[in-house]
Amino acid sequence: MTAGAVATAWLRGLGSRELTAQRRLFVFPHAAAGASAYRLAAYLPDAVEVCTVQLPGRENRLAEPALTSLDDAVAALAPLIADHTDLPYAFFGHSMGSLIAFETARRLRALGTRLPDRLFLSGMRAPGLPDRDLRHTLPDDKLLATAEFGDVDAELQELLLPLLRADLTLCETYTHRAEAPLPCPLTVLAGTDDESVDGTELAGWREHTSADFELHLFPGAPHLYVRGAERQLAETITRTFPERG
Repeated sequence: MTAGAVATAWLRGLGSRELTAQRRLFVFPHAAAGASAYRLAAYLPDAVEVCTVQLPGRENRLAEPALTSLDDAVAALAPLIADHTDLPYAFFGHSMGSLIAFETARRLRALGTRLPDRLFLSGMRAPGLPDRDLRHTLPDDKLLATAEFGDVDAELQELLLPLLRADLTLCETYTHRAEAPLPCPLTVLAGTDDESVDGTELAGWREHTSADFELHLFPGAPHLYVRGAERQLAETITRTFPERG
């Protein structure tokens, strides 16, 4: 597989707005989700090219084994993103995606690569805070009972269960390593009805940036607020993602 093919396999939407793009938004989905779960591109101006991370084990990469290590995911993603930092860019991650986005930014710093103009980190407690309830070792029936698959039918939920377990393993075996705060501004987002994270856990992200910090809550929204709130989310992103770098 050529380098270009590898990049487009991992970064869906890369090159989709080649003629109009002035900025790039890299999107990191939540556990058990693929790139098609996010429709932000439809609500963002043509000047923003949206590249959504497609991890192995889902959608068009279903035949590939899902990753169970955050370090492995970051090791694969960081060099690909480093090759596409010619435009001002930002990260948006939700839940598991927030952790991957954060660690990818730290890896890019270690590589000496241009860093994101801003990180939008959603629905996840700050790194270093303990997990509330470990789920990746639960029996199938109990894990399924905790899953948030939305409108997915029961048969498909069963098929998604191994992917969910792999993604939870990635998150719950992650060990935060202390480093200097990132110089990138952070916008932390969540729904006010998200029972998986509280205000203190969200505010904990503040210590991970030496730049601006903003906390934005979506009233009445649950954990998976992203689905159905793309317009409001896009407005929040464009409000704080500068027009030009």
